[in-house]
Amino acid sequence: MVIKEIYDKEQKREISTHILKSLPNWFRIPEATEEYINKSADLPFFAAMDGSKALGFISMKENSQYTTEIYVMGVLPEYHRQGIGRALFNKALRWAKEQGYEYLQVKTLDSSHPDIYYGRTRKFYLSMGFRPLECLPELWGKHNPCLIMVQYIKG
Repeated sequence: MVIKEIYDKEQKREISTHILKSLPNWFRIPEATEEYINKSADLPFFAAMDGSKALGFISMKENSQYTTEIYVMGVLPEYHRQGIGRALFNKALRWAKEQGYEYLQVKTLDSSHPDIYYGRTRKFYLSMGFRPLECLPELWGKHNPCLIMVQYIKG
């Protein structure tokens, strides 16, 4: 497996569509999933590749000159817990540092929501060095409280 930066917009769409649609426990809202797919085509995008097969991807979005965000990330379910998410994150972290960002951010579902799948997601991000910053209970609607997690990456 290798992590490659993908530049072609159509290839980004194909990879993100295939992977996000394989993750219905996380990506349940079709309109939101389509937005992730479409916006990711215009953002920095890295894919975990096994030959020509994409196993996972991560897409990065600039929020300010100081902060970049993991806009969306996914790994095919049959490849979970095999280090692919960690490898994608490490590539994105190196990229963010090379670009001169000071902070890395990610948004996920807050722990006040009982979803077990997002519980795993938060645990992953905590293990990658993120810390909870703030819950915005209305950002995604009152039934989907948004947790912003951050980490300082400059030093």
